[in-house]
Amino acid sequence: MKYSNIVEGKFIDRPNRFIAHVEIGGVEWTVHVKNTGRCKELLLPGVRVVLEKASNPDRKTPYDLIAVYKGDMLINIDSQAPNKVVGEWLRTQGYDYVKPEYTYGQSRIDFYMEKSGEQYLMEVKGCTLEIDGIGYFPDAPTERGVKHLHELAMACQKGIKASLAFVIQMEGITEVRPNVDTHPQFGQALAEAREAGVKVYFLCAKVFPDQLYVEKVIEG
Repeated sequence: MKYSNIVEGKFIDRPNRFIAHVEIGGVEWTVHVKNTGRCKELLLPGVRVVLEKASNPDRKTPYDLIAVYKGDMLINIDSQAPNKVVGEWLRTQGYDYVKPEYTYGQSRIDFYMEKSGEQYLMEVKGCTLEIDGIGYFPDAPTERGVKHLHELAMACQKGIKASLAFVIQMEGITEVRPNVDTHPQFGQALAEAREAGVKVYFLCAKVFPDQLYVEKVIEG
C-alpha cells in the first residue's frame, strides 16, 4: 500500500487517543492519530513522525499521523494499514475467492478465502510494540482480540482452516509474542487457539515513509 503527500514533523504531545500536536516546518498543527492504541513507548516529545496530508482541505485535522521513528527504526502505526497490506498480499496467493470483513459466528473476521474447495479464515493484527528485538501484541487490553481467537478456534473444529496473521509494522523483527503483562487473557486465548489448530503467521513488512508491503512470511 502507498500513501501520498507525505511530510515529516516533530511530535509534541497527544491530548487524547484521537489527536496529537505536531510541529511541521516550524508551525504547530493539531493532527489525527491513525491508531487509538497507547503507543506510549513511541509517541514521545521530540521524536520524528511521518504524516499524510488529508485529501479534504476542509478537514479540521489537515494531517494524519501514520508513522514514528524509534531511533533509526521507522514504525508504521496506522491501524488501518495491516488489513490493506494483507488484502493486497492475499490477492497474490492464488486464492479463488477473497472476501474482507466476513461475518462468522458472533464476530466479523478480517478475511474469508476459498481455494480448491477449502475454506479459510484469517484474522489480522498489527504489531507496533518492540521490546529487545521482539514484537509484542497487544499494547493495550483487547477483548475483541480474545473473542476473535475463540471464534477461530471453533472454526477449526468445523474443518475451516483458520489463521492469525501478525503484520509487523517495522523492519528487523521476525517474531511476535503475546503481551501477557498487559493482557494475560490474550496470551491464554492464543495458546488455546494454537492447540485447536489455528495457524499463526508473522508477516514481516517492508516499511517506507510512503509505503508498506509484505516482504516475507514466517510461520510461528
